[in-house]
Amino acid sequence: MKKTNLLGFLGAALVGKKLIDLATRENLNDKVILITGGTTGLGFELMRQLLEEGCRLAICARDVADLNDVKEKFPQVFVERCDVSVREEVESFIAKTIDHFGGVDVVINNAGIIMVAPMEGFTFDDYHHAMDVMYWGIVNTTFAVLPHMKARGRGQLVNITSVGGKVSIPHLLPYSAAKFAAVGFSEGIAAELKQHNILVTTIVPGLMRTGSYVNALFQEDNKWSFKIFSAISSTPGVTISAASAARGTIRAMKEKRALKVLGLPAKALIELHHFFPETMTRLFTVTAKLLPGNDTPEDLVTGEEIASEFADAEVPVLDVIGHRAQAEYQKNG
Repeated sequence: MKKTNLLGFLGAALVGKKLIDLATRENLNDKVILITGGTTGLGFELMRQLLEEGCRLAICARDVADLNDVKEKFPQVFVERCDVSVREEVESFIAKTIDHFGGVDVVINNAGIIMVAPMEGFTFDDYHHAMDVMYWGIVNTTFAVLPHMKARGRGQLVNITSVGGKVSIPHLLPYSAAKFAAVGFSEGIAAELKQHNILVTTIVPGLMRTGSYVNALFQEDNKWSFKIFSAISSTPGVTISAASAARGTIRAMKEKRALKVLGLPAKALIELHHFFPETMTRLFTVTAKLLPGNDTPEDLVTGEEIASEFADAEVPVLDVIGHRAQAEYQKNG
């Protein structure tokens, strides 16, 4: 009887929580939302889904051709070329967005880069570049839009970080370090800005099937690193789709969450690392030894530039997964 009562209580509590979440969920219709890195991957999918929500969108990216392509497909979207690592360009983009729409309700910091190599295979410029885009990019947009949001007495900042900002992954050190900084900044400002009715949501996605391996940077002569990364980042079960990640992000925005981890693999990895740090370090040590790459800094090239190397793959399964992933990226991009 007691067990039945307990189950009934837990069930009622879950239903009550769901009803509260639904009652307090934000309506995004007609909201002005600015997305950095909005032309590909998760940023593009967020734009598409938020348009379906009835939002007014402004996006930026560094590639003018990609921006023109978005403008052609979605003429209602305000587009602007902007490098988020350059404070003056960010300030200009936000000012133009406010002028165009009359205000900004939400900023989604999504811009990012992925570089793959051993820690000594990167130059110091690589480490600086990762911080400039994924840490300072968030800092730049935050301080640029803050006076506007404070004057209005409301706003929301949504910072797309990564499981790599909770657990540092071998051969992704510049990326992980920058994402750790982004998580720290995002969680820190959440407490300081809530008093101004400015909400901050930190999104921590796991590995996503967004075609990111095509634009990721690899050591020029390291086709195997590309093969492995493209295979892992394209495998269902290990990864989540861009559409699913976008839905989870939008749900967290509506529910005004402080923190949302996306995907069961990411949640499991974070918990394992928290409770068993020594074991995870030993596992990552073995992983680092097995991953291909050299410790001499060299030019990094995009995955797209070395994709043709698939033709002579020595492990056919990687070849098949790679081709499927490339096709998925081209279809969704």
